Amino acid sequence: MIDLPALAYVNGRLATDLIDLTSDPSALDSDGFWVVVMAYEGELTAARFGHVRETPMSGIRLRRPWRGPAAPDWLSSIDEGTYVAAVEKIRDYIAGGEVYQANLCRVMTAPLPDPDRVDVVGLAQLLAAGNPAPYPAVVRLPSADVHVVSASPELFLSRDGRAVASRPIKGTGRTERDLLPKDYAENVMIVDLVRNDLGRVAETGSVEVPQLCAVEEHPGLVHLVSTVTARLRPDASWPELLAATFPPGSVTGAPKSSALRIIEELEPVERGPYCGTIGWVDADRQRAELAVGIRTFWIADGRLRFGTGAGITWGSDPAGEWAETELKAARLVALASAH
Repeated sequence: MIDLPALAYVNGRLATDLIDLTSDPSALDSDGFWVVVMAYEGELTAARFGHVRETPMSGIRLRRPWRGPAAPDWLSSIDEGTYVAAVEKIRDYIAGGEVYQANLCRVMTAPLPDPDRVDVVGLAQLLAAGNPAPYPAVVRLPSADVHVVSASPELFLSRDGRAVASRPIKGTGRTERDLLPKDYAENVMIVDLVRNDLGRVAETGSVEVPQLCAVEEHPGLVHLVSTVTARLRPDASWPELLAATFPPGSVTGAPKSSALRIIEELEPVERGPYCGTIGWVDADRQRAELAVGIRTFWIADGRLRFGTGAGITWGSDPAGEWAETELKAARLVALASAH
């Protein structure tokens, strides 16, 4: 993969001609067009590109055809029995007053048949055709060993000058009829968390919720989506904004500090780009669009990886939460394995 040129495609924008790579978030306040991949654990890769143009995903030149893993080769970091037991453990924490909601995730992995000759652009094009999403992305940075493909439906942060917005997703079903009172309660909890996060860097009184628990249809499922908006204080720049809001509330839980501790206890492997953020920052125009890194594949150590999870509340049915993780993974993993 090292001989492939660096490129990134983020929501309709194809970026080429790599200029800089950095892990410093203050660079996003400088100049130029940046593509951002930030792992859930906090590791930031920001790449500045010299050339950006709008194009459909199908317009990207494919250097090598996608060869995915065999469907039976996928393994999960947590099996069904362990996942169900972990859900019960979170319910115990909720009963004890330590947390109201926590997101429990697992990472699926499978060996690639020829990892040295794979091009993630091929996988991105398969997902764009078979599972269109609001925030499609592919980031290929061989020199940084970053090979990420995302079909995220969720906005973590958008920015236009001092105006910022977040659109957390909580609540998933095959149809709207599948959504339970638990899903609506979970969404409201996370909206409160996002309001609090943005409030740390927002002008007093500027945080608002113009949309609460709207039902959105996506391929094979529906989500509950809310919108939170705010206006940044003049002294708040990208380092402060990311420090206040990351990791995204929808993939952690509430209170966030307790949820992060429980996640670290119960999840055996790091999430990596999954549940982090992927997107673009136009520093010249002070505009940005960062998606939550869900519905996301990445390559590490010759294996293709994919994360899936569910939000756990007191009303959770452990077997049902496992089934939700299966629902979220099924369509995308099948697409990645089919070629």
